[in-house]
Amino acid sequence: MASTENEIFVRAFSRGLDVIEALGNGVRGSSISHIAEKTGLSRAAARRLLMTLVERNFVTTDGKTFALTPRVLNLGLSYLTTLPFWPYAQPALEELRATTHESCGMAVLDEADIVYVLRVPSRRILAMNANIGTRLPALNVSLGQVLLSDLGDEELKDYCGKADFRPRTSRSLSSAKGLKRALDNIQSKGYAWVDGELDPAICGIAVPLRDRTGKVIAAINISLISGPWSEAKARKYLLTPLRQAAEQIRSGMQQ
Repeated sequence: MASTENEIFVRAFSRGLDVIEALGNGVRGSSISHIAEKTGLSRAAARRLLMTLVERNFVTTDGKTFALTPRVLNLGLSYLTTLPFWPYAQPALEELRATTHESCGMAVLDEADIVYVLRVPSRRILAMNANIGTRLPALNVSLGQVLLSDLGDEELKDYCGKADFRPRTSRSLSSAKGLKRALDNIQSKGYAWVDGELDPAICGIAVPLRDRTGKVIAAINISLISGPWSEAKARKYLLTPLRQAAEQIRSGMQQ
């Protein structure tokens, strides 16, 4: 007899989501064979799912290749517009950029990664070009370390079981023990400073965004060019406006 979990799991729907993700690979137009290979589906199953998505106008086809349509944006926007801080985040980060003249971002935690939900770039060119939806390993960026610092012991243990501790640079955290020390330090300071752990040319400072209960629901940061900036300099010139932006967003949520 099937378990309750198996009874409520709709395999076809799950496979349809896999197909949508496979189509969003940065290449415009994918063949049935390519989608089947990316998803582990048979060609026949991939074709049925693709044609269903074409019928629903989530996918378009020229008869040989398939591509996502703008309607797929509704899925992502539906998530963003339900975030309690979303109406207040854009103006706060734009004001933060105007004050600091640096790129600002906001992210949430999703399994082992952070996902950008907002980014306001400066005119200064950074090696990393992140946009809404960009995923980065949480343990190697300031936004992620702030979000991880709010996890309980069991949640952090689960995270470490999923995280990839292979070092991206010579400065990367490479163990669960090292991550725990860094997170304890963040809890005591109230902010995260990460320098060159994902990209040796980029550093950043981040603070949490808390709801009215004190739970961290997102993080905001300022991304900087590594070298001219140190933690002491960032703390002196950027930490106060960064915290003011977080408070501005939090106050908006409580109105």
